[in-house]
Amino acid sequence: MTGLLYIVATPIGNLSDISQRAIDTLKSADIIACEDTRTSAVLLKFFNINTPTLAYHEHNADSQTPKLIDKLQSGQSIALISDAGTPLISDPGFRLVRAAHEQGIGVVPIVGACAMIAALSVAGLASDKFSFLGFLPAKSHGRITALNSWQKRSETLIFYEAPHRIIDCLTDMISVFGGEREATLCRELTKTFETIKKLPLAQLLEFVKQDSNQQKGEIVLVVAGNTKTHSTTEYDEWLLRIAQELPPKKAAAIVADVLQLKKSTVYDRLLTLQNNEQTITTQEPS
Repeated sequence: MTGLLYIVATPIGNLSDISQRAIDTLKSADIIACEDTRTSAVLLKFFNINTPTLAYHEHNADSQTPKLIDKLQSGQSIALISDAGTPLISDPGFRLVRAAHEQGIGVVPIVGACAMIAALSVAGLASDKFSFLGFLPAKSHGRITALNSWQKRSETLIFYEAPHRIIDCLTDMISVFGGEREATLCRELTKTFETIKKLPLAQLLEFVKQDSNQQKGEIVLVVAGNTKTHSTTEYDEWLLRIAQELPPKKAAAIVADVLQLKKSTVYDRLLTLQNNEQTITTQEPS
């Protein structure tokens, strides 16, 4: 009988945020695979967890994954944890989980803290639709390119950012999104010096610049989506041109996807435009 692979969420700061189920799982597992065994040792010691540990991170995943799969197939259970929060959310583990599924090994989530979700819950921004984008490129050119690809998206955007890049990141966001775009800085969540600050990007940049403490620790940036509406005249012409080559519903779907509009709205607009064209043609003297 094969063992089970447990994906165990650990606290992102406050140790009281761990669940009893997570503690029980870590104690009962045969092995705990840690992103960094030294970091995890603090947590394990605090809760008197004596389960053997081994390192599993992005640099050794290729070599360690088959070894862990062998252990699971031999009947051992493995608990995977990251340095903090839920594994696989900008942390290692994907390759191991994928391999477990491929081998028919059971994968069990032990839920708990996640910085991304915690930040979204307190950001004061729309939470019905959101995209998690993890860490942006370290250099400005790559960062701006990435931000440009998301500039017109209407959903809330969630980013992780390193403290030494936070000023440059906010500066680039202003250049792409504009200084008035609402955003919430969530820093050191659940820890002693937690900061949650919601401001337009331009004001948020000044807030961070004026307080060096805001340039330290773990940072999550939650940025409002682009909520500007598009007037019909902005896309009428090329909506009609696309519709000359494609069926109406397909043409409307493409335009709606690009402009982040409702497909039904664009489709109705296309029908109106086409009806107007037919009316004009009919009324023209022969």
